[in-house]
Amino acid sequence: MLYPFSALLARMKYITRWSLMHSTRAESLSEHTCDTALLAHLLCLIAKHYTGTPCRPEVVAVAALYHDAPEIITGDMPTPVKYHSPALRDAYKALETESVRSMAALLPAELAAELTPCMDGTALTAKEHRLLKAADRLSALIKCTEEQRSGNHEFDAALTQQRAALQAMQCPEADWFLVHCLPCYTQNLDELTKL
Repeated sequence: MLYPFSALLARMKYITRWSLMHSTRAESLSEHTCDTALLAHLLCLIAKHYTGTPCRPEVVAVAALYHDAPEIITGDMPTPVKYHSPALRDAYKALETESVRSMAALLPAELAAELTPCMDGTALTAKEHRLLKAADRLSALIKCTEEQRSGNHEFDAALTQQRAALQAMQCPEADWFLVHCLPCYTQNLDELTKL
């Protein structure tokens, strides 16, 4: 018996994010997933050491690796389209649910039982889900910052929207990251590695 789940996941590198916007550098779903997992893990460590928010860093990081897996089947739906109306939002949510079910069917039942909660988010507590969502937004904010820094004003409004959405989340771990880590994304390699 063959199980194509992993081979399908490997196709994340072919899915381009920000498809409705002109980018100076394309970002793949695979790249975004890795960035989000790294950010989610760091936010959990910030929670553990500074804010006291209960979380499981490794569980959140693994869930982050799978959080956009349904987009392998659905494609990356741009946020303004996805949330344009309640009908579109609900239809897309149903499509994502079906995508998770379809992907889980590509695994033996015992593996599907362990991976499905990572893909649909049910492996996380509400606080952990908020940390993952904050990491997802931080990934988008960083992309917008990099594009703007490259002189691409196509991302100006998206940058403002991502900042506002992060602030509205009232996530102290994301706030800590914005103060202590985000400014470094405008530094060059020499500045980043200066000891």
